[in-house]
Amino acid sequence: MNIAWLPRYDTQGASSRYRFFMYFQHWSQLKTQDNIAIYPGLSNKYLQELYQHGKVGKLRQARELARLFKRTWALPENLIIEYELIPALPWKYEKILLKNHRYILNFDDNVWVKYKNNPALIDKYDQLCRNAAGIIAANHFLLEKVQKLNKNCCMIPTVVDLDKYSVQKEKFEKFTLVWIGTPVTYCYLEQHLPILQQLTADGSCELLIIADSNLQYTRKLPGVQARYVNWSSECENELLSCSHVGIMPLTDDDFSQGKSAFKLLQYQASGLPLIASPVGENNQVVKPGKNGFLPENAAGWLAACQALQNDQTLYENCSKYARSCAYDYSIQKYFSIYREFVLNTFGQ
Repeated sequence: MNIAWLPRYDTQGASSRYRFFMYFQHWSQLKTQDNIAIYPGLSNKYLQELYQHGKVGKLRQARELARLFKRTWALPENLIIEYELIPALPWKYEKILLKNHRYILNFDDNVWVKYKNNPALIDKYDQLCRNAAGIIAANHFLLEKVQKLNKNCCMIPTVVDLDKYSVQKEKFEKFTLVWIGTPVTYCYLEQHLPILQQLTADGSCELLIIADSNLQYTRKLPGVQARYVNWSSECENELLSCSHVGIMPLTDDDFSQGKSAFKLLQYQASGLPLIASPVGENNQVVKPGKNGFLPENAAGWLAACQALQNDQTLYENCSKYARSCAYDYSIQKYFSIYREFVLNTFGQ
């Protein structure tokens, strides 16, 4: 079978890295007759420019768009597409490019929100879903959404590779709350600034931000005792496992409802208790009192942090339970499910 993976980004894009490149790597290691290939989307240079400047120049945009159109040449019949073939291209044109292809769509975010105010694009994702051979959704919110548009749907979370995560017994000296993300999702920390200020006010704990370290100069969180470290695949696990608690604050809006709680899965795989906003898929991952807490307000966040900081038995129990849940959100569990869905959808 001939299959092409078409991720939204290259390897620096987290969604593409975990929902496309990781599965492609595992598939390519199998001794099968499948003829498979992966064609990266928006380049790492595009993402670097976006993260550093908050926008991408017109010349870079033009180059990226040209490259995305070029990758549509001579594609095989079967495609696995992240969100859409060409960003911001209306359906009436995209369907021409997809005319001779069967395709599976893969969603990990409520991307419908981005086009809701654009008359030329407002129905694009609905049309893509209706004409897809199948759809993979990362969470319950997205699954419910796409099931209204297509009968062949499957829920596969954004998962971790357990071989790349370990539990570190030696922790940072200061009690450390860790957040991992990008400059795009950094807004959730900014929106919860008063809570973060309270959590670090007495100096007994600090916030470790694994993202783009330039954020400490361009968008520093005032009044928060925070340390910024550049993300890299090499240091990710060590930084997470040396921390004490993983956090994922969110605002309750349409876009956040569609998020997949992937940060929490990374924290769990590193044996970290979780503190997260009770929004969307966070409610499925966090089991209050077992692997963490779902505080609804500032007082709840402070109480959860203090409980995990001061009660060693509670902390150790939450840590062990978190790690025990990691397999349920791992490539080790989901690769065979993913491959079976793809093969069945494309008719093998």
